[in-house]
Amino acid sequence: MSKAFYITTAIDYVNGQPHLGHAYEKVITDVIARARRSLGQEVFFLTGLDEHGQKVQQAALADGKTPQAYCDQLAADWLAFAGQLGLSNNDFVRTTQSRHQEVVCAMLNKLHDQGDLYKAEYRGWYSWRQETFLTDKDRQPDGTWDAIYGEVVELVEHNWYFKMSQHQAWLIEYLEANPTFVQPDARRNEVLGFLKSVKLEDLCISRPKARLGWGIPLPFDPDYVNYVWFDALSNYFSVPAALGDPAAVAPLGKYYQSAGVPSPPHLWPADIQVIGKDIVKFHAVYWPIMLKAVGAPLPRQVLVHGWWQKDGAKISKSTGNLVDPVAVINEWGLDAFRFYVVRELAIGPDGNWTDAGFKSRYQAELANGLGNLVNRSLSMLKRYRNGIVPARHDELAPDAAKVVADTQALLAKNELQGALQSIWQLVNRANQYVDQTKPFSLAKDPAQAQRLDEVLYNLAEACRVLAVLLWPFLPGTTTKIYAQLGLPGTPDQFEAAKWGGLNAGNIIGDPAPLFPRKDA
Repeated sequence: MSKAFYITTAIDYVNGQPHLGHAYEKVITDVIARARRSLGQEVFFLTGLDEHGQKVQQAALADGKTPQAYCDQLAADWLAFAGQLGLSNNDFVRTTQSRHQEVVCAMLNKLHDQGDLYKAEYRGWYSWRQETFLTDKDRQPDGTWDAIYGEVVELVEHNWYFKMSQHQAWLIEYLEANPTFVQPDARRNEVLGFLKSVKLEDLCISRPKARLGWGIPLPFDPDYVNYVWFDALSNYFSVPAALGDPAAVAPLGKYYQSAGVPSPPHLWPADIQVIGKDIVKFHAVYWPIMLKAVGAPLPRQVLVHGWWQKDGAKISKSTGNLVDPVAVINEWGLDAFRFYVVRELAIGPDGNWTDAGFKSRYQAELANGLGNLVNRSLSMLKRYRNGIVPARHDELAPDAAKVVADTQALLAKNELQGALQSIWQLVNRANQYVDQTKPFSLAKDPAQAQRLDEVLYNLAEACRVLAVLLWPFLPGTTTKIYAQLGLPGTPDQFEAAKWGGLNAGNIIGDPAPLFPRKDA
């Protein structure tokens, strides 16, 4: 059995509701997953939730709930959000699931037995009100602590540590030998710069259960719970292991008993792990070192995206300049939202959401561009030829072939914004073709009947090719285009973008606006 293309998002922390950044990461990951399926690859797409830790425990307490009940309630909201974004994920992991926790415990037990974990004293300043450790950098200029911290005391406690520091030289060599491991290049350079200028410390991986009860108990010391790193980061690996993937199960050896799945998937290592720029260090430093210590293969790529601003300012609850993805989807449609976030922002830099920019792209590129092309092409076919597709003609075939080849190359490199720009060359060319050939004038002259047939075929076939190219981005819209062309199923196979797939004699369906204009 061949290995599937395995892609993940970061898992989201359940101490609040989803926002634009969460939506963007999920949409670009979904587009990559759909594109790979369209290109003929088997794909496994994982997303999910990080449910342990201090903030969850605090929020649950404030809400009068148990942490598990609190997480269950929020998980329902996040699962609904994945549905509202039209995600094609194959699985949804929650770090409170036993399948995940069993793998985490196996990893910890193996590292403990190898001597990679040790117990040591930790001494530091602690804010009971904020339930966080502080350093002297957190002091005010006069040496006092900000009032938000309440009483600050010096806390001495023992914790468990992972010997991360001993892997620093290896990781630098690995990053230099594997330039595509962290992408874009600017993020890779950032990680290398950090590793070459800062000495890695060993990683504290526990909290005393007396202070933090909401976490996975350390299997070799039940007075402690696992703190964040071996819990959250391991989700990408725990799901393949729980599903019986041999490449994930084998490194765990005697420490993990797979459920004995009849035909387990072959997923690990992950092909792409999509994350935000704020968690690069954890995914490009901690995570590969954890996997190396366990003896598991490393992911093939960590793909890092930027952040969104709103009107040139940082998005924050306090200023109220929020973008509610669900509200945008409810007003403008899911595919309009998906289109804007991918078309507006390449994977890597930061982006700026403006309501005016969104409306402008909707009107110019979706309503007047793609929507108008499909509507007028099929309306003319209906009006002039009773909706019956004429004989094949290849006038636009060279234009389409170039766009298909360019788009395929861009999708293979995960250059989603570039792929949309490529596809719109065909949208624009086909709209120009209408203006140049003037089919509405040809229809008035019986002597031009054959020429009208040629033009109508080229337009209808261009719409069909566009549906195939756009399926990863706009799955709902492209399925509608297929239905309006009288074609069954969904345009989800890239090979169908080859010119000439629309057969003469095919009867189209009823044209209907894909992106209703919102002139008001």
